[in-house]
Amino acid sequence: MKILVDADACPVKDIIEEVAKEYNIPVYMFVDTSHILRSDYSKIIVVSKAPDAVDFALFNQTKKGDIIVTQDYGVAAMALGKGAYAIHHKGREYLDEGIDQMLMERHIAKKVRMSGGRLRGSTKKRSSEDDDKFRRSFHKICKKAIANSAL
Repeated sequence: MKILVDADACPVKDIIEEVAKEYNIPVYMFVDTSHILRSDYSKIIVVSKAPDAVDFALFNQTKKGDIIVTQDYGVAAMALGKGAYAIHHKGREYLDEGIDQMLMERHIAKKVRMSGGRLRGSTKKRSSEDDDKFRRSFHKICKKAIANSAL
């Protein structure tokens, strides 16, 4: 079991490493060449800046029981399909039961944007409460993954 992070725009990298150390779970952070990332704990995987290169590299390394941190619903859906766990940086665990609707909403939003329309979205600045919510959810998903890996 390992933790794989879509790290290009991930605001919780430090929390991920902090929690991963507690459980002794290895972390792999995926970034493209336009980002510089250093870590004493995580292995940094740098891929090309091609569209979706980080997503595909992360997906290719995903195995059943791994934990994926991403804000991309498509990456989360593919990870779930492999039997991995997936969590959003806001602390929401992606589940099989809801992922289809999330993908449909993303598709509709893209069509609206392509036609020149606008969607209202949350642009609130990240708060310490957001970090606390992620930390609690991430602990929970790590415990679940560890418990299921022992079966």
